[in-house]
Amino acid sequence: MDETNPLSFSRRKWLQSAAVAAAIPAAMLARSYVAADEDDDADDDDKRYRTKLETVLIGEHTTFAGLEPVVLEGVGLVRGLSGTGGDPAPSPYRTMLMDDLKKRGYRNPNAILESPNTALVLVRAHLRPMLKKGDRLDIEIRVPESANATSLVGGELMELRLSDKAMVGGTTFKGRDHAIAHGRVLTEGLGASTVTEPALLKKGRVLGGAIVTKERDLSLFLKNDFRSVRNAQRISDVIGRRFHHFDEHGIKKPLATAKTDQRLLLKVHPRYKDNFPRYLQVIRHLAFRETPVELRVRMNRLKHDLSIPETANSSALQLEAIGKDSIPILKTGLTAPTLECRFHSAVALAYLEDSSGLPALVESAKKERSFRVFAFAAIASLEDADAYVALRELMDEPSDETRYGAFRSLWTMDHKNPTLKGEKLGVRENDENDDSAYHLHALDTAGPPLVHATLRTHPEVVVFGDKQEFRVPMYATAGKHIMVTAQPGATTMSLSRFEIGKPDKKVETSLRVADVIRAADELGASYPDILQLLADASKQRNLPVALALDKLPEAGRAYYRPSDGSKATGPRGIRIGKPHSAPGMFPEVDDPEEASRRMQEDAREARGNRVERPMLSVPSEPEETKKPDSDSKSSRKPKKSWNWFAKR
Repeated sequence: MDETNPLSFSRRKWLQSAAVAAAIPAAMLARSYVAADEDDDADDDDKRYRTKLETVLIGEHTTFAGLEPVVLEGVGLVRGLSGTGGDPAPSPYRTMLMDDLKKRGYRNPNAILESPNTALVLVRAHLRPMLKKGDRLDIEIRVPESANATSLVGGELMELRLSDKAMVGGTTFKGRDHAIAHGRVLTEGLGASTVTEPALLKKGRVLGGAIVTKERDLSLFLKNDFRSVRNAQRISDVIGRRFHHFDEHGIKKPLATAKTDQRLLLKVHPRYKDNFPRYLQVIRHLAFRETPVELRVRMNRLKHDLSIPETANSSALQLEAIGKDSIPILKTGLTAPTLECRFHSAVALAYLEDSSGLPALVESAKKERSFRVFAFAAIASLEDADAYVALRELMDEPSDETRYGAFRSLWTMDHKNPTLKGEKLGVRENDENDDSAYHLHALDTAGPPLVHATLRTHPEVVVFGDKQEFRVPMYATAGKHIMVTAQPGATTMSLSRFEIGKPDKKVETSLRVADVIRAADELGASYPDILQLLADASKQRNLPVALALDKLPEAGRAYYRPSDGSKATGPRGIRIGKPHSAPGMFPEVDDPEEASRRMQEDAREARGNRVERPMLSVPSEPEETKKPDSDSKSSRKPKKSWNWFAKR
């Protein structure tokens, strides 16, 4: 080569420079790329928050507002009681109810309150975030000490409006109306003795009895040291690029809108409509500002961290926030040796519309109670035929919670799925709002027999094993007017309705549980009446198994990582999710004391089983034989109020 030739000399220098550049590590390339990108036009915020080795995530400089439920309250009137009501003593509550009745046009509200068939009650509901107009809430009601009512059995709550309230200077001020409440009362004393526990009959709830009238969106706030119009708009753009929807004209609309230099209004993406807590987590893990080289470096690091239990959750969330480009990396997480890593990878894949992690989600729902609620939510987000088949098979599992969780997930995916065999009962001609309606599902399943009823939001009875029958002899009631009887050795059930001033009615049907419920509905039984019938039958051992109530998977359960003899890099005991952050398809306990009690029981159960628990990556015997589960009838003390009769 002729070094005197300037062209040859420049070519040699160019090759040397290329070799040196190829040897520079990716992290150094990222640094040089960022340094070169920092031009003179960048403002101070640009230079301060520009990513070099560590990517700045949105969650580091923002916080969400409006995550806590808003308490809605009101004073209402329960009517239709059989002499168990009474005239309430003078009190602010009576005054409020009197004023409300006068506004509605009642000419003699005093006579209404003095009737033994009415009762003044205090009404409360919890308005959760991200609810839409028309959504339903559960209502809690109780008789105040100043009232003379002794029982709410058979009563119906008259329509009233629920509003939020604020305390200012010792004075309570009424806020805006957020919901309209109305419906049949289900007392807490369901199946209880009115002699030994009369106080329970003065409390109750109306399932899904409140209809939301005002939407409640979330706000995203920038922290003070990050606050600026420029940063608010940038975060809005970042969220809008990742999450958007199309209006009726096909125009793309971002789901985040910057309202001020500190506040952004946030809408939920349809993909996360049944699990908005997951949506908020993903938003927090979006990168605020990142170059393509930095993104590649971060994805390589996340691929490594995805196989480590202590970092798998955060890595999966970041990859989900990146979008579909991260699907190949998440698929590598499905080959991890521990179920925890496979679970987090599978959940992220499901929300990216990829069903590759379905086997890991099914495994999680079967084996690990702390993963179960999130596994079911992820399966329900998949629009995939295999997901339907998997949920149908999970309804044959021996675990009550797993079976009903699978049913609820399948119902969320498609209310009209023929597999669910749903029947709408309780519809009355004079009920324009359809508030008395409930559903019956008689399923042909292969698992052990199970009769499950709900005490939250969705009033329904699910019979797993549609051919199971009541045992005879049987003598029970369905409400105040319906008698259900079967003589010893009988092959049919007799239902009779007796009511003063109306002709008697009688129906004969088979001993099948589903047929008896249909016959009771034909005679006018409401959902609380059906629950009373099932409660009596369960208490008297007329059901093949004890009645199961609200066997719902929950968020925030304790999980202990299996020990493999190696030195752990993080704590073994953790909580999967936060309490009160369960997906919307699984209604939660609103009572703080009850929620706290369940958390303590879950922690005790997890601690008590962490020694015997095998490695989660190794197939083991069914969960009912290896350890007590939350849905095992011997693992949890029966609640004194709602399902005290579930354990025999």
